[in-house]
Amino acid sequence: MVNSTPFKIPVAITIAGSDSGGGAGIQADLKTFAFHRVHGTSAITCVTSQNTQGVNRVDALPPEAVTAQIEAVIRDIGADAIKTGMLLNEPIIESVAAMLPGLQLANLVVDPVMVSRTGAQLIDDGAIALLRQFLIPQADILTPNRYEAQILSGLEVNTLGDMEIAARKIFELGPKAVLVKGGGMTAELRGVDVWFDGATLEVLRTETIETTHTHGTGCTLSAAIAANLALGKSQLNAVKDSKAYVTEALRYALPIGRGQGPVGHYYSLLSEPARP
Repeated sequence: MVNSTPFKIPVAITIAGSDSGGGAGIQADLKTFAFHRVHGTSAITCVTSQNTQGVNRVDALPPEAVTAQIEAVIRDIGADAIKTGMLLNEPIIESVAAMLPGLQLANLVVDPVMVSRTGAQLIDDGAIALLRQFLIPQADILTPNRYEAQILSGLEVNTLGDMEIAARKIFELGPKAVLVKGGGMTAELRGVDVWFDGATLEVLRTETIETTHTHGTGCTLSAAIAANLALGKSQLNAVKDSKAYVTEALRYALPIGRGQGPVGHYYSLLSEPARP
């Protein structure tokens, strides 16, 4: 017998770049949404040619193509949460930021994707300025890594105290909450994140997983947060549950290719953790 009981399927949309290696970007986001039993939709901003050893080429889509994808999805399917990742350039950032208010959607998670967690700048200064001015103030949760936090706060981030001050400073840019990620920190601060929502400042710690296969952790965390928000969880609980998910995905990271493999997004289907 077919179950005809109506129920609402949570939906999340990711606006980000495509990773041909499948470890980050749109591909990581959709895997993460599926793991959380959230229907994933997408708007692709750019197509990358990459593998576990690096990125060989990046081709941006026209901004009109990006906003058309978003409009098509929202008009028909809607979304309970929205996550932005790599927006790549000024025209795309400006177009996406301009259309979001009209969509009247809740639960916007902005992964700024300005600097890699190794410190390499990924977009130019003009694009960073547009993110700061037009998109970040709209965020319900902003998830900068150490180096992005430095740019947004104007401070050096080397200690836990620095992370806490940076979170407060970035909060002044307008997001409802800030999660300063510690993946780029060293020693005992590696993987320690700082949460600030204007009222609560909390240091979030999870088990440190020793693996070299960490590709896609930032994308995966922000996508998991969006998925958990789509499921109706509070902001802080969504973040905590997402950190736990990423920890397990790192435990079951995939040793594929000749370089840095991705995290194991579907770890519950894997029998044994990968080894460093």
